[in-house]
Amino acid sequence: MYKKLFVTGIGTGVGKTIISAVFTQYFQADYWKPVQSGDLHQSDSMIIRALIDEHLKIHKENYRLKVAASPHQSARMENIEIELDDFALPQTNNHLIIEGAGGLFVPLNEQFFVIDLIEKLSIPTVLVSRDYLGCINHTLLSIQALRQRQIKIDYMVLNGKFNPDSERIILKNINQHTKIIHLPEFNKLNKADIKKICTTLSL
Repeated sequence: MYKKLFVTGIGTGVGKTIISAVFTQYFQADYWKPVQSGDLHQSDSMIIRALIDEHLKIHKENYRLKVAASPHQSARMENIEIELDDFALPQTNNHLIIEGAGGLFVPLNEQFFVIDLIEKLSIPTVLVSRDYLGCINHTLLSIQALRQRQIKIDYMVLNGKFNPDSERIILKNINQHTKIIHLPEFNKLNKADIKKICTTLSL
C-alpha cells in the first residue's frame, strides 16, 4: 500500500521543506506542493528537486502565486480565488509527500484554511516542530486542532536541538501511535546530506 503524508508545521520557517525532502527521498516518493505563495524563482518544488534523486516525480502546484504572503492575500492581489474543490490528490502509483503552506490555520481563502485541505484530502500528517519561545503553545495547539478534526499525526518531527523541558511537555501530549523523529540542526543541505540523513532513519 502506498503511503501518503501531508507535511505541516507549527508555523512558518520550522523546516517543512527540508523535512519534505527527507521523507520524499526516504520513501522514494512523489512530491507535491499544492500552493506556492511567493519565491517563484526558488520555489519549494525547485528546492526539493535539487535535494532528491532525479528520477523522483514532482507534481505541478495547483496555484503559483507571485507575492510572498498568506495564500489568501497573495491570491486576492492577483484577482484569484483559491477554491478547495480545485484540490485532489495527484494520480500516482507511488508514495506521495505533500507539503503545506505555513501552519494549519494559514488561510487559503476567506473561508478555508490549510487544515481544511488536509481534512479534504483525508490523509495523515507529519507535524514539524522547532524549539523557540512559544513552541510548546504552538505545538500543542496544532496537535489539538488535528485531534479535533480526527486527522492522524503519523510522525512528529522535532527539528533541531530542543530544550529538554520543552520536549518533555510536547511528547507527553502526543498519541502513542505517533512516531517521534529527532533531526539535528542543519545550516545548509545538499543531495548527499539528505541521503545521509535518510540512512539514520527508520520510518
